[in-house]
Amino acid sequence: MTARARKEAAKREEAEKKKKAEEDAYWQDDDKNVARKQRKEEAERKRMEALQRKHENRLAHDEEMKALLGKGAGSSKVTQAAIEANKRAEEERKCEEEKERLLKEQRLKAKEEEIEENVNQLEVEGETAHTVTEAINILTVSKPVIDRHPEKRVKAAYQEFEGKMLPRLREEYPTYRLSQLKQVLKKQWQKSPENPLNQRILEIIQ
Repeated sequence: MTARARKEAAKREEAEKKKKAEEDAYWQDDDKNVARKQRKEEAERKRMEALQRKHENRLAHDEEMKALLGKGAGSSKVTQAAIEANKRAEEERKCEEEKERLLKEQRLKAKEEEIEENVNQLEVEGETAHTVTEAINILTVSKPVIDRHPEKRVKAAYQEFEGKMLPRLREEYPTYRLSQLKQVLKKQWQKSPENPLNQRILEIIQ
């Protein structure tokens, strides 16, 4: 690999690290919510796996009972035992289904109560919400859609900013070279509300 190729590779690696650091910064505020969501998803996954195992065990048991009943030559005691076992299995299945239905109702009720609590007395720009519907209406009207990927617009926004501000800087600093003007421009860009990255921060703060 030539020195030039190594230099370009190092630049690409540095650019990728910078991009990743920016992306990590964008999402840092959401880490707690994401972790909470992941814990809920993990608990739900384990619950579904447990239900799947119970279902598979029931199927295996039913197949075994069918095999015993299908032999025909078995004793009446075995047949009666199989019938009783099937009956118990059916009762257990119904009981599990009823438990699952009640759990779903409890989770739904708890979720509704949590949402109701979170939006209780929600105030946005002087408007107060006491219900979920009122909160949604206020937030829909009051809050703009947050740009989740402002980095995609940075280059175009900077070019527009440069085209507008560079002539002004030439007038303010007539003795500056172009490289010096661009340094001043860069500092202004980092603080400018026209910078999509700054817009993202303002949206989070608001």
